[in-house]
Amino acid sequence: MSVAEHPEGSIDCEVLDHVLLISINRPAKRNGFTPKMFRELGEAYTRLDDEPALRVGVLHAMGEHFTAGLDLPTIAPLMRRGEKAIPLGLVEPTDLGTPGYRRRTKPMMVAVKGITFTLGIELMLAADIVIAADNCRFSQLEVRRGIMATGGATLRMAERAGLGNALLHLLTGDEFGSAEALRLHFVQKVVPAGQELDEALRLAQSIAAQAPLAVTATRLNALKAVEHGPLAAMQDFIEVQQRLSNSEDAAEGVRSFIEKRPARFTGR
Repeated sequence: MSVAEHPEGSIDCEVLDHVLLISINRPAKRNGFTPKMFRELGEAYTRLDDEPALRVGVLHAMGEHFTAGLDLPTIAPLMRRGEKAIPLGLVEPTDLGTPGYRRRTKPMMVAVKGITFTLGIELMLAADIVIAADNCRFSQLEVRRGIMATGGATLRMAERAGLGNALLHLLTGDEFGSAEALRLHFVQKVVPAGQELDEALRLAQSIAAQAPLAVTATRLNALKAVEHGPLAAMQDFIEVQQRLSNSEDAAEGVRSFIEKRPARFTGR
């Protein structure tokens, strides 16, 4: 997909069967995010959750880099007023549970490459599975600009890598590569540059072939275990399994097992 670049950038969407491909499109500015792009990203994530035919999202970027982060001159006025660029009521891409915003329910893959600074790291940490090119340059450099990372890095870096490893990168704003991101569990796979989107799409299509209700329930239960603890997540087991077992997809799962064929799930 190739869409002309808007001066303020754009977030472009393409449907590939049950996968929503979401493209960050402002390569001339290293995909620096403007208020317009934030708004459109929220709309894209909301579309993924609201359209029943869509089962998995894949976020990637046009050009050589994922994103240099915020286009600070356009975003700073919002920061000073304490405002957010994404309209209330939409799905929040950083998935923080901010009051007034929805949380994503369906899986999101992210393919990162080249410069992946600040917001780029926060978007990938908020996603479910991250594929990184081996040429990535990561930096959470807000402290170098006199501000703090407020898109989830302070929470999720420590959760994934431990407090010391998180503060090593948060407090220095240093630059690190794909191997370090893999070691710290910020990304799940590293592939040769140029293959990251293909690999993300391959995994997304594999997830999209599974039973959608079961995929969503599994994701939400794993997330609940991380955020509220394993005992809280375990308390949902019987209720969720009973609901899934009475779905058309569970019946199809049994039929496909008996008939020794791939299941054809409908999400009902």
